[in-house]
Amino acid sequence: MVARNGRTVRDLRRANRTAVLQRLYFDGPLSRFELGPATGLSSGSVSNVVADLVADRLVEEAGSVDSDGGRPRTLLRVAPGSGHMIGVDVGETRVRVELFDLTLTELARAEHPLAPQRYEVEVIVDHIRQGIAEVLDTADLAPERLLGVGIGVPGIVERTPDRGALVHGQTIGWDAVPLEALLRAGSPLPDTVPYFIDNGAKTLGQAEMWFGAGRGARNAVVVLFGSGVGASLVTPDVDQGRAVEWGHLTVRVRGRRCRCGAPGCLEAYAGAESLLARWREEGGRVPDGTDEETALTTMLAAAYPPEGTAADPVALAVLEETAEYLGAGLSDLINLFQPERILIGGWAGLALGARFLPAVRRHAMSYALRHPAGKVTVDLGRLGPDAVTVGAAILPLADFFARGGRRPDPAPKDQLPAWRTALQERIPR
Repeated sequence: MVARNGRTVRDLRRANRTAVLQRLYFDGPLSRFELGPATGLSSGSVSNVVADLVADRLVEEAGSVDSDGGRPRTLLRVAPGSGHMIGVDVGETRVRVELFDLTLTELARAEHPLAPQRYEVEVIVDHIRQGIAEVLDTADLAPERLLGVGIGVPGIVERTPDRGALVHGQTIGWDAVPLEALLRAGSPLPDTVPYFIDNGAKTLGQAEMWFGAGRGARNAVVVLFGSGVGASLVTPDVDQGRAVEWGHLTVRVRGRRCRCGAPGCLEAYAGAESLLARWREEGGRVPDGTDEETALTTMLAAAYPPEGTAADPVALAVLEETAEYLGAGLSDLINLFQPERILIGGWAGLALGARFLPAVRRHAMSYALRHPAGKVTVDLGRLGPDAVTVGAAILPLADFFARGGRRPDPAPKDQLPAWRTALQERIPR
């Protein structure tokens, strides 16, 4: 049966299941009485949907509350064990794989460090496959129980009907890498388990908007500050988030050569890799073979030593210059997009932390136009080093919501993934 607006009864049922699941997920536990006004559904529709979800073991009872003069009302919540997702962060220092239940509680993790400047496609694919197998084995979970695998990667992700997701990662030497197809070949997962591949800054942004410091904001920019820099923009027009190649804005004509090959990019001055390179060029001492995260910790200790110890003036000067470049880069985002909030995440952003933030804020405000600068706040993200993996796991979770809590059937590759529809529909925060 088709309604006047073209929606079938099946579409309406799915939409009702989605509405109830989302409200219980973000605002639960809730009673059936509370679900009515929260979802806009009639009491009869709520009862029918809840009965279906309980029968499918997606929703369970979570105690009761007293009502005004009547019988206690039963509270309902999403059942944590009713679904599982894997989130993968293909970072610039390691590949991190985490297994989550439906409420995004971590059940297992695996980490595979990467050698500096080594991003061979075969190595990355092998790390992802191994990590998936390890977390499933640790949690003793059958692969068929997965809702999907979300993967955050550096670079631009292009979706094609014949080759799946292609990754254009110029800074790591990837040119139209068919990552989805490569993972499918020899995958430890059955074909019914979907992969969802997107830019890592975008998955970081999605995590902060759903569960972190961006919750409740309509306009926000989430910055990933790691070896390089990237950003994700969320506005009413692009609510699902859009990756912005912010690190490759030109900040200095004929400036330092960036990893992408162009001169004068922001990333050539504000990324952790360039920050450490500039310190070394000025005589900074970092032990050979030290990874970037350890090297940045060493530099921070030199610039901000314990009280009574002299600071390394070169390390301090490089950090102060980096804060100005980063602030100037944020001012471009403020002027272009006029966000309510800018949130800084990523391993380097977290390492620099609150000590670095006041200088970044000061420079951002001084370079930006007064009106948009007066309306924006600049803060650190709240989700820590796992934000990219959490955001990656949200991709199959959003797909699950869009299907009304039903597992996907194998679909043609040129079909619009339901997870994109879900993120476009402004899931409640």
